[in-house]
Order: sequence, then structure tokens, then C-alpha cells
Amino acid sequence: MTENIYDTIIIGGGPGGLSAGIYAKRAAMNTTLIEKGVPGGQIVNSDEVENYLGYEHIGGAELSMKFSQHAQAYDLDIISQEVSEIIPGANVHTVKLANGDVFKACSIIMAMGGNPRKLAIPGEDTNYGKGVSYCAVCDGFFFRNKTVMVIGGGDTAAEEALYLAKLAKKVYMAHRRDALRAGMILQQRIFSECKIDMLWNTIPTEIKAGAEGVNSIALQDTVSGDKRELAVDGAFIFIGFVPNNQLVPAGIKMTSDGYVVTDAKCETNIPGIFAIGDLMEKYARQIITAAADGCTAALAAAHYVEAKKASDECQLE
Repeated sequence: MTENIYDTIIIGGGPGGLSAGIYAKRAAMNTTLIEKGVPGGQIVNSDEVENYLGYEHIGGAELSMKFSQHAQAYDLDIISQEVSEIIPGANVHTVKLANGDVFKACSIIMAMGGNPRKLAIPGEDTNYGKGVSYCAVCDGFFFRNKTVMVIGGGDTAAEEALYLAKLAKKVYMAHRRDALRAGMILQQRIFSECKIDMLWNTIPTEIKAGAEGVNSIALQDTVSGDKRELAVDGAFIFIGFVPNNQLVPAGIKMTSDGYVVTDAKCETNIPGIFAIGDLMEKYARQIITAAADGCTAALAAAHYVEAKKASDECQLE
């Protein structure tokens, strides 16, 4: 077992975490970022990003790579491991890794993001990878010239439906309401795409499959209650994300939905522990807001650590 002491430890390597890393290094803080997967977060799976400042059109994987390269240009230490526990301390906080290593820091920035929200209907879990997907960019290739259904009505659902329309023969888009929540530009594209058929006031109740995978989806009208079944080859589910809050220490305030409550500095109710991006309670969940959160948290952490060091409180307990 090894033990290391840092000014700040960032947990998560998405846009928020990498942005925090850049600002932390620019503040001359001894910093490490821990990410169990590939740096870049959810945008790695995005086909195209059109709303990040400075890029009219850029692939999600390319933007993710640019974020990572920018952070590493500051010699940000990135550890490819899984965090098993965060233990708050009076002055120094502890981060334990799954491999047994222990790290200590004056401040921690939690940037664990979230995972796709599930429908929790029969056939969803059992057919995952057999026609059920949460990533059109990852799996769309397998549905060339086939019929698929996109479930959801927000920006992500609209973007993924438009992407699938480039590949599939037919795209149904099922939304539980009578209007999309996606931005107006995306809505205009959806309504002008001849391959996309909208299924308003519609929810899936079961995903059915045969020997070769998904073959139909049972649907219900949210207004009339009428039920029907539609033949499809795949189901792509985009109904939001659930925050990855499993590592959030006991005592940190969270909303009923599991999002971490912070102040304007992205600091939690435990001094020196910050939360950013999709993990925190906020109005907009976009790449640019996650990056902004990273900036805010890193600057606030630098100020916090400086004050702690000035009073000799950032010492091993």
C-alpha cells in the first residue's frame, strides 16, 4: 500500500474533471486526476458536438481527445484506477483505490458524472447488447437498413435519432408527451427528416426479442391507455442520466434524485469537498457547463488549500 499527499484530487475524467485539472495545475496545485475509464466522459460516445464554444462541428471523440491533450500539456497526473472510497477528514481527506493504494489531499473534486437512466421494463436488461442500446454512435452501425426506435424527447434523444436516420431504414421516436423537450434547432431537424416518425404520448411497456435479438416493442398511449405492438430491430434509450453518487461520502447533502447539493463555488457542505458536472444539482447539464464547473471548483479549491496551508491545517492527521 502506498500513500501520497496532494493539494487536490479530482475523481473523474470527463469535461468537468479535465477542466478542473487544467485550472488546478495553473494554480500551481499538486494535483492528480483518477479515472477508471477513458478520459473524456460521455462525449466520447457522441457522434457530433455543435454547441461547444469555438467549434461549429466537431466529433465527440475528437473533442474529448483535445480536452485530454490540453490537460496533459500541463503535466496533469492521470491515474487509471477505480476509486473505492472517499473518507472526509477534519483537515485532510482520504481516497482509497480498488488496488489498495491510499491517497490524501487537502481538497477533493468529485466529477463522477452519471449513467444512462433505464426504463425499468421487461426485456430491457435481458436484451442489452441484443438490440437494446444507450449509445447510437457505439451501436448504430449494426442497424444499417433496419428499423429502430428511439425512446426519449430531449436533446440527446433528438441527436441520436438524427444520427440513426443516417444508417437505419426507419426511425420511430417515442415520447411520453405531446411535445419534445429538445432545442428548437434539433426539433426542426427531427420534423424535416423523412425517415423519422414521431410517436407522441407513447411509452414502451416491454421490449420483446427472438433468437436473433429484439424484434418488437409493446407500447401504450399515455392519454387513451390503448396498447399496441410495433415491429423493430432495435431500441435506443435516451431518457436522461442517473448521477454516479455511490462514492459520495455519508453526510454530504443530496437531492431526492441523488444529485449533490453545492454552493456557488461547487463546494459541498463538507469543507474542501467539491462536486461538479452531472453529479451536482444544477439547471443545465451540458459539456460547457461541466467545464465551467471544473474551473469554478478548481479555483475555489486553490483558495481553500491556500488558506489551510497558511494556518498549517493541511497536515497529516
